[in-house]
Amino acid sequence: QVQLVESGGGSVQAGGSLRLSCAASGRAYSNYCMGWFRQTPGKEREGVATIYAGNENAYYADFVKGRFIISRENAENTVYLQMNSLQPEDTAMYYCAADLVLDSTYCKLGRFVTPFYWGQGTQVTVSS
Repeated sequence: QVQLVESGGGSVQAGGSLRLSCAASGRAYSNYCMGWFRQTPGKEREGVATIYAGNENAYYADFVKGRFIISRENAENTVYLQMNSLQPEDTAMYYCAADLVLDSTYCKLGRFVTPFYWGQGTQVTVSS
């Protein structure tokens, strides 16, 4: 069993930055894919970024490339999402997710679509 707890959301003006954290407790190991998804009312949930094992296996949605950075500290079972140059369209509830995968290819956003473990979410609001 893996429990995920997000923190770090809040309100910021356009162009600002926020850093989200997701602490995993329980049986979380480096061979778990961990990622961030977001959802706004009336829209489907979308993948933002995922990471497997080391920080070199990170994958991003096109709409955040160059602005967001995902990283993880395996010793602390924690994954981070550094969000820079935030825009109003980034406003959403952000969710941390995790699941055991065979290798890094299963952690790519197009394949990591139904992770088993989810956090409760943290709200990010960007004003213009």
